[in-house]
Amino acid sequence: MYGSANDGARAARTARTARGARTACARTRALAGSVLAGALLLAGCSSSGGGPDDGDTQPGPTVRQRPKSVTPYWVDPKSNAAQQARTYADDGKSAQAAQLKKIAAQPVAEWIDAKDPRGHTARVTEAAADAGREALLVLYNVPHRDCGQYSKGGAQDAAAYRDWLDGVAEGIGERSATVIVEPDALAHTVSGDCASPRLRQERLQLLDAAVTKLKGLPRTKVYLDAGNPDWVRDPGALVEPLKRSGIAEADGFALNVSNFQTTASNVAYGKRLSSMVGGKHFVVDTSRNGNGPLKGGGEESWCNPPGRALGEAPTTRTGDEAVDAYLWVKRPGESDGECRGGPKAGAWWPSYALELARNSET
Repeated sequence: MYGSANDGARAARTARTARGARTACARTRALAGSVLAGALLLAGCSSSGGGPDDGDTQPGPTVRQRPKSVTPYWVDPKSNAAQQARTYADDGKSAQAAQLKKIAAQPVAEWIDAKDPRGHTARVTEAAADAGREALLVLYNVPHRDCGQYSKGGAQDAAAYRDWLDGVAEGIGERSATVIVEPDALAHTVSGDCASPRLRQERLQLLDAAVTKLKGLPRTKVYLDAGNPDWVRDPGALVEPLKRSGIAEADGFALNVSNFQTTASNVAYGKRLSSMVGGKHFVVDTSRNGNGPLKGGGEESWCNPPGRALGEAPTTRTGDEAVDAYLWVKRPGESDGECRGGPKAGAWWPSYALELARNSET
């Protein structure tokens, strides 16, 4: 579905479709410095990894790292979910604390701060390395981010973005990391207002620059975001943008970031797209797709929809050689935006986190 700024009726229809199906990704940006947020300890959060780096060294219950054979990614023992669970436990709300542990026990992605890319990235990758694990990072700072919607913002211009990207690369250095590159950005180049020729060309160049920069690091894997099956429904429309964005050099592409489409639909879609871009592998965000998408939710069915649930736990054991991992890229419990009573995009929302956990069998 290609949008056009000069085709009034068609552009309006395309923009409405994009808003209804888009990923809600920026609506997920992590609060800067979450790695350094307040201390917490949780009881019985996950299976043990069997080593001194598996949890907090203080006495008492702890958040442990997941076994590397299941998922190599770092579990942040000081995440919003972990802190909230500790607060509930301290307040005697054991049932709520138990629900939040479902989120706190899993590795979730860190969305890199726009103001301190080097420092933020270094803190996360160092913490992951100290625990013997790999950092999972998200870049979300492209100019004209989110086409001016709930998560509008991003770097001031292309030069500022390149400088920011340099900081991210310096923060990763030689440590292990997997990076999801710019949720929404590529799909927006084929639908809605962000498909204007000038903006499209600049954006694809910046995505390519991000892939090139990150793949120049010795232990970094890179996945370009490619929307979800209900946004750009014809995967063929993404082939040319992906190629211009550096998919040949990347490790693959990412699907369903911050959205709710089922794992099965994403895998089917991903395989179709993979066959068009040289057999590239892909990852799927399963953080909130346990109950699939909201039916009949209108144009903003992506924004804090009720009745959703956590999806498959993060793992590299997907059972499908084309699917490198199921990941929690969206941080469960962070708002998609100021809709349905939610706070601003990316803000922690305990009641929504509880709903996701309660509706899940994870």
